[in-house]
Amino acid sequence: MLSFTIDIASLGKFVLALIGLIFVLFIVRAVWSFVRRLFASNRLEGMDRKAIQARWTEIERMLESGGEMHLKIAVMEADKLLDHALKAMAMPGKTLGERLKYAAYKYPKIRNVWNAHRLRNSLAHEASFYLDPGMAKRAVKDFKEALHTLHLL
Repeated sequence: MLSFTIDIASLGKFVLALIGLIFVLFIVRAVWSFVRRLFASNRLEGMDRKAIQARWTEIERMLESGGEMHLKIAVMEADKLLDHALKAMAMPGKTLGERLKYAAYKYPKIRNVWNAHRLRNSLAHEASFYLDPGMAKRAVKDFKEALHTLHLL
């Protein structure tokens, strides 16, 4: 016959260790769930897809009108729309550049919009910057692809 003797102190330590392990697993799961929601957020806070699509239609109209000022405005508005969309998706960062870096973890294709964003910065900060129509169309196309990547268009 087997006989077991249970030491109350050992049993107490075992139960305490088991409770601690369960607590740690609970915390790890909660943190993992929070991080996953941050990266997987496709929800838009304060903005809906119809509004994004309506603004995008206006941007394409400006692009097609052809004047240099309309081209500049189209590029700047497309950049602004992407920024608003990333903010609405709760992407962290103070600038669009910071939000793009964060978004690239979940959406690697979004890195393709960097040249378009740099072009927008040149337009905003260099008063005599000449915008070639081909450059403007390429930049707007890149912004459109970024919005498609985010499943917003």
